[in-house]
Amino acid sequence: MKAILMTAVGKPEVLKLQEVPQPIPTNKEILVKIFAAGVNPIDTKIRQRGTFFPEQMPAILGCDGAGIVESVGNDVQKFGVGDEVYFCYGGLGASPGNYAEYITVDERCAALKPKSISFTAAAAAPLVLITAWEALYERGRLEPGEKVLVHAGAGGVGHVAIQLAKLKGAEVATTVSSQEKANFVTQLGADRVIFYKETDFVASVLDWTNGEGADLVFDTVGGDTLEKSFPAVRLYGDIVTILEPKANTVWKVARNRNLRIGLELMLTPLLLGNVESLIHHGNILQQCANWIDAGKLKIEVSQTFPLASAAKAHALVEAGSVLGKVVLLN
Repeated sequence: MKAILMTAVGKPEVLKLQEVPQPIPTNKEILVKIFAAGVNPIDTKIRQRGTFFPEQMPAILGCDGAGIVESVGNDVQKFGVGDEVYFCYGGLGASPGNYAEYITVDERCAALKPKSISFTAAAAAPLVLITAWEALYERGRLEPGEKVLVHAGAGGVGHVAIQLAKLKGAEVATTVSSQEKANFVTQLGADRVIFYKETDFVASVLDWTNGEGADLVFDTVGGDTLEKSFPAVRLYGDIVTILEPKANTVWKVARNRNLRIGLELMLTPLLLGNVESLIHHGNILQQCANWIDAGKLKIEVSQTFPLASAAKAHALVEAGSVLGKVVLLN
């Protein structure tokens, strides 16, 4: 089969289209013919810094995929040949990812693809859906009627987080950098749009909440954003980040406000082989598929590239300011 191999650590040019053996499913694995693969910021970071399993090189990147089941292992129970599925699996270095024509996937991580959307949109969804779900519903313990600030609401994780928060019955403020993005997040249901380059987002949130602060702040940006957000959270509120906090973060304001700090890395179950959590991820995807098919949740794909142009896709994602997601197509 054809696959994009990460041949070394480095710039996008280290991604090379090559021929590799087609995998064979064993036990609880399904063999999926991949129609589309999502490109996530984590893919570009792995390419720049090395995989989580550097001894296993070259590597096939890509955690997100969608396609059709071609064959199944002896112990598979959930799926049969011909089923359309989507999933977040592989691509971290331990097992091959989705920048390829085929992949073997543990059936417990997969879900039936939403019937109402394309393989392209489905492939853009899994990592961001699971990340936003866990960050808001589990780390942040979001409740109906609460007020949430989502940083970078027009991005991959952000645009899903706005919708999941609204589905929970929360009010949502979000930061954006342009009028185009403001229009986009408003369509998704955002109640307050903050142009962070022109407006102090902390002051805007305090104005929105009568001086109290948001019940939950969700940081999808990293860098200084986490620390700068502490004053925007109410006393005893929650702040969740999907990035590693900076080593020089000053926690004094968070401590004085008794904030609960949540760290979200949805890749942990894949990295540690935690089966219970992988099953939970599959269940999250199935529930989200139901919402997508009910018209309550949508996935935005900004641009697609053929598989052979994976390097161009990486360059675009690295440049930032992508509306929604980027996807590779077979």
